[in-house]
Amino acid sequence: MSGVEVHSENSVGQHAAPPARRRLSKFHPFGLLKRFMPSGLYGRSLIIIVAPMVLLQVVVAYVFLERHWQMVTEKLSSAVISDIALLVEANATFPEQDPGAPQLTALAWEQLEMSVSFRPDEILPLEEPANGFSLLDQSLREQIEKRIGRPYWIDTVSHPEYVDIRIQMPDGVVRVLPLRSRVYATNTHIFLVWMVGASLLLIAIAILFLRNQIRPIERLARAAEEFGKGRDASTFKPSGAQEVRRAAAAFLDMRERIQRQIDQRTAMLAGVSHDLRTPLTRFKLQIAMLGDSAEIEELKTDVRDMEHMLEDYLAFAKGEEGEPVQIVNLGDLLAEVRLDAERHGNELAFNITTHVSLPIRRATLKRCLTNLVDNATKHASTVQLTLLADDKTVTILIDDDGEGIAEDQLEEVFRPFHRLDTARNLDTPGTGLGLAIARDIARSHGGEIILSQSPLGGLRAHITLPR
Repeated sequence: MSGVEVHSENSVGQHAAPPARRRLSKFHPFGLLKRFMPSGLYGRSLIIIVAPMVLLQVVVAYVFLERHWQMVTEKLSSAVISDIALLVEANATFPEQDPGAPQLTALAWEQLEMSVSFRPDEILPLEEPANGFSLLDQSLREQIEKRIGRPYWIDTVSHPEYVDIRIQMPDGVVRVLPLRSRVYATNTHIFLVWMVGASLLLIAIAILFLRNQIRPIERLARAAEEFGKGRDASTFKPSGAQEVRRAAAAFLDMRERIQRQIDQRTAMLAGVSHDLRTPLTRFKLQIAMLGDSAEIEELKTDVRDMEHMLEDYLAFAKGEEGEPVQIVNLGDLLAEVRLDAERHGNELAFNITTHVSLPIRRATLKRCLTNLVDNATKHASTVQLTLLADDKTVTILIDDDGEGIAEDQLEEVFRPFHRLDTARNLDTPGTGLGLAIARDIARSHGGEIILSQSPLGGLRAHITLPR
């Protein structure tokens, strides 16, 4: 294993430029956007529906409200400034004896709903107020310059209820306080409320219908996962849209074909095993009648080896598919494997840091672990069992201090009937099916077995099972 690590480091050192280019590619805008996109179909479909709706409403709201505010504000401002211009001209054309012009002031309040005051001998303020409503200020200034044409001063921010407009006259200042609602469009929030409310309603309906469309796909994915883990998925039935039903039906057909193939293989090997057991039984009876001698013991040993081979062939073909799935504590199962090894005179180091339970076929997985442990104890003096777990997987490590296996043979030893000519033979004696059976069992549970070099100096069997 250390050799592999050195090789990886050398590879990185020799090819430093490509990783740098890969790091630069991470800053690509589409790559950055993809990183923050949801990975699930439900989230992506929801974005496909919601994003255009939100974008469209933002554009419509901006364009409509901008023009709405501008046009309505201009119309209102024009109307108010026209009234003010009429009051100014009336005061200039028909001056009253009273400098306060009470009749004109009363008329403006009753008919125009504006507070008007004529202030003789007063000038406009020198300081300009803060410009809080640029659109309103601009509209009022344009209308005053267009219709009145006199010096003016306006304040649109100091008073929340009205606007302060002052016009310079030859003999003083005319101060007009129209209501803000008369010069500025203040009911735009109603449109925003309706737009946001309608959007939320449409999004809620989209979520409801989209969730119902995604749920059959989730059930299909869950059934495929359960089948891949060797668990019961017989309650699954096609549902949802036509395309989802077709995919579900194809999955069910595939599952039936796989199961039919397994059953045919099992039946074929079982028939072969049964046919061979009959002559083997006759051999055993005939050998038992021959008495005891060295040659007879050798024949008995050969017959036992042949029976053992037949059992291995049948186990490899069958895969123990008929055993029901049950919740098993892996810590207790490993303790049983350790106890069985100690009964045969082998010592195992035990490193269990957690206790986790999984739905598995108990006898089948125990056969897998026992096979690996037996192989390790035959070729090493120290064997260690380790159980680790996280949120997604459970890991079982079987380490030994034996001779190990060459790296180019770590995958080859899993081939059925493959036997090593050098180093150590990890398979059950005489068949070459031990590791093939073990990996077949692990994969039938949705897991995997990987061989590597152990920190103890020998071989490590790395077994992973999904939770």
